[in-house]
Amino acid sequence: MLGNTRFDGRKFDELRKITIKRNFLKYPEGSVLITQGSTKIIVTASVVESVPRFLVDTGTGWITAEYSMLPRATQVRNNREVHRGRSVEIQRLIGRSIRAGFNYEKLGERTIKIDCDVIQADGGTRCASITGAFIAVFDAINYLYNQQLIYDFPDYKVTAAVSLGIRNNQILLDLDYSEDSKVDVDFNLVMNEDSEIIELQGTAEGATFTKQKLSEIVELGEKGILELIQIQKTELNL
Repeated sequence: MLGNTRFDGRKFDELRKITIKRNFLKYPEGSVLITQGSTKIIVTASVVESVPRFLVDTGTGWITAEYSMLPRATQVRNNREVHRGRSVEIQRLIGRSIRAGFNYEKLGERTIKIDCDVIQADGGTRCASITGAFIAVFDAINYLYNQQLIYDFPDYKVTAAVSLGIRNNQILLDLDYSEDSKVDVDFNLVMNEDSEIIELQGTAEGATFTKQKLSEIVELGEKGILELIQIQKTELNL
């Protein structure tokens, strides 16, 4: 990194280029291909006419998620994960984040199942999954509404996520893999359109950080997330 730019030419506070293609697949009620830099993820949202056992006979719906990465999404082949290890933690994060974005109780006793399949990984896969999942779930709920399976569109707050890091005391927004593997501190931030924090994950990889630095990270993350939310709103015509 030289001056005020990074290896890929971006400024420290600049997002990677983002594209979102809705209705990417034929069969799911909601589906997107989200591209963020070189990271590419297919996100689907499927309507399932049942709920987990703890919600049976409550009249309340549910939103949950699964996450996986294709073996050759990375520079060298990885073994497939089958609902274990890192993927479990990531899919729980995605599920929590999207449940915070929608009043899922108004879905009736049905589940929207999110599947996030990383087809090319270059950093920020969990955050891009959340950003794409909001749109896929919105489209799945819109399907329920248009089919008159629900009569009130649930309340929602547009939700997105972004990664950040600290390297040599400099905060970086939206890390690619080359940066993510070298930062001293690693963050993932999930927020809604009202700048309310849904989740903040911060881990010291090689150095500690101060409360002042944490405040600066949240401020820069908010800037990036509001830019992402504007992209989401444009895609959804909101």
